[in-house]
Amino acid sequence: MEEQRKRGVVAIDCYSGRIEKYYGGLKIKDVPDDAGEPGEQLPFAGPGLVDLQVNGVKGVDFNSVEVDPDAILYAAEFLLSRGVTTFCPTVITNSVASTLKILEVINKACEAMPLVDRCIGGIHLEGPFISLADGYRGAHMERFVRAPDWQLFCRFQQASGNRIRIIGLSPEWNDSIDFIERCRKNGLLVSICHSAADGRQVEAAVRAGARLASHLGNAVPLMLPRHPNIIWELLAQEKLCASIIADGFHLPDSFIRVVLKATLGSTILVSDATSFAGLSPGVYRAHIGSEVLLEESGRLSMKGSGGMLAGAAKILPENVEYLMENSLANLPQAWYMASGRPSRLAGLHRGIAGRERQHDMVLFDLINGRIVIREVFKGGEPVWRIEK
Repeated sequence: MEEQRKRGVVAIDCYSGRIEKYYGGLKIKDVPDDAGEPGEQLPFAGPGLVDLQVNGVKGVDFNSVEVDPDAILYAAEFLLSRGVTTFCPTVITNSVASTLKILEVINKACEAMPLVDRCIGGIHLEGPFISLADGYRGAHMERFVRAPDWQLFCRFQQASGNRIRIIGLSPEWNDSIDFIERCRKNGLLVSICHSAADGRQVEAAVRAGARLASHLGNAVPLMLPRHPNIIWELLAQEKLCASIIADGFHLPDSFIRVVLKATLGSTILVSDATSFAGLSPGVYRAHIGSEVLLEESGRLSMKGSGGMLAGAAKILPENVEYLMENSLANLPQAWYMASGRPSRLAGLHRGIAGRERQHDMVLFDLINGRIVIREVFKGGEPVWRIEK
């Protein structure tokens, strides 16, 4: 970073989201954008992006029992090349046997490959303790949904090598409050997701320790009561942060604006990316057997369904771009929602078992509203550089 400051850099602060300009090693106000080397604009420098919800990317599906450590390394390297230095592979509702196998593979990848271990901030277990109700359950398989079960979770955690960091659930189950309290005592971030809980149940979950509302505005039926409904109940909880998918398809701009106002600066961005993110447009077969259509715009839908979304196919920096392009947030605000804020929410500024994480950094240009990565540093070491 010191070398970059000497050459000139526009730095985004890790935790405040403020921008400072440096030139000749000194902090300078109002440095002109073209004050770098001849013909070169100052690059931006920001903390590494942190994605707390990634189901897969670039053809790698974290929910396939066929995933292997090499595939996870490939996914980590791809995300690094796009500025995502920390991510949480997200394992959704599945059979107990399949879930255990997937968790074991992720753990093996971390144990065998130092780069994977450094990039995975923890595993996000989304389900199986979610709502059974249609609409709220989303694409999760109904036959595998079940009530919160601490003994089962301990089996999952053991298989993961104690790497599960985030757990998404619905507090509508009778035993959910005790389960949330156990999670909190064990240092887990509890997120309310795929939930048909009422206001009383949501409030009790927050009192017990839930601190996140996952992909707010999605995983709900197309038609909801005017009030009350789960979206209002989640927005009303001051202690809850909200994660949103800002890919231009999952949420309208007006809803994003409301969330940004209501959550008082605690909104975070997640990609919720599937294995189709990063692939070329075309028709693909999902692991559940259906065909999906990936359009040039990045929209992913079920083929022949009339446009029904089949998940997200944009990665985190594209969500940052969308917020800026549509005047929903400026660069430091959007970048902070995708870096410092999720890192601190999930305790990822400290690694697994409390190990202190060194700062990750991304050098990039902003060209016609698009983020073009120059160089990526992991723990202060360069791990990716654009080919010139």
